[in-house]
Amino acid sequence: MADKKVSQDAGTMLRVTWVRSTIGHRAGARGTVRALGLHRLHQTIELADTPVNRGMLRRVAFLVTVEEPRAGGAATEKDA
Repeated sequence: MADKKVSQDAGTMLRVTWVRSTIGHRAGARGTVRALGLHRLHQTIELADTPVNRGMLRRVAFLVTVEEPRAGGAATEKDA
């Protein structure tokens, strides 16, 4: 089988922010948050937009927020 390569340009990345604690949730949710690479509450990371990552994000959608960065360069957070 040939491996599919995923390009890492801005269109194929997702910004994921951990917004709700895993306290009181099932162990699978805690493990999925860790597997995504999140270690601290309110931490934001960028992940490749792959089916594997989309599936993990769907499993913990109630704990994280997901957004696609702007195409015009690095994504920045909005000023309050």
